[in-house]
Amino acid sequence: MAHRGESAGAGGTKGAGRPEGRVAGLLLAAGGGRRLGGRPKALLDHRGRPLVEHAARVLRDGGCGPVHIVLGAAAEAVRERADLAAYGVSVNPDWARGMGSSLRVGLAALAGSGADAVVVSLVDQPGIGAAAVARVVAACTGRDALAAAAYGGERGHPVLFGAERWAEIAADAEGDRGARSYLRRHTGALTLVECGDVAEPYDIDTPDDLRRLE
Repeated sequence: MAHRGESAGAGGTKGAGRPEGRVAGLLLAAGGGRRLGGRPKALLDHRGRPLVEHAARVLRDGGCGPVHIVLGAAAEAVRERADLAAYGVSVNPDWARGMGSSLRVGLAALAGSGADAVVVSLVDQPGIGAAAVARVVAACTGRDALAAAAYGGERGHPVLFGAERWAEIAADAEGDRGARSYLRRHTGALTLVECGDVAEPYDIDTPDDLRRLE
């Protein structure tokens, strides 16, 4: 396990270095897919099912529990078409204001979960699987933990926030920046967990990106 401000090696295993307690999963899936012609990303087809199902299952299989999903655009259609019975679900009425508002909704929903930390992932990154999530979960050292997946040394998703940090992160989350400002201010406390050998951090943002979905 890396020290704070350093990178963890690629060989981390599920649960290694993790104290007693739970690491929740938070899936941000509210986006309206503006650059995809208004197709909500949660409903994009992936392996014959809505993408949101795949992304939630990745968090669960990576060792997160409970897993909570924040919906926004076409929320009712997502609920009707996707099997989300195993997960908590919130709807962000202000989803169009950006990722920050969805992060606030999700952290508020998990506030009473008893989790020591939360792993936050994005619905439009299907190249990130359970192996990467498990490595980030393993970086949880307590309720003040701060860790993120890295790809060639560059910070990416998923990101882990210890529960003691949630209030400040929520207060800081605005627009599409999410927790980026918070992470920049706390670089010295951040553990980077290299995941480039087990995941690809591409986004599904444009029609050309849809070819990456199976």
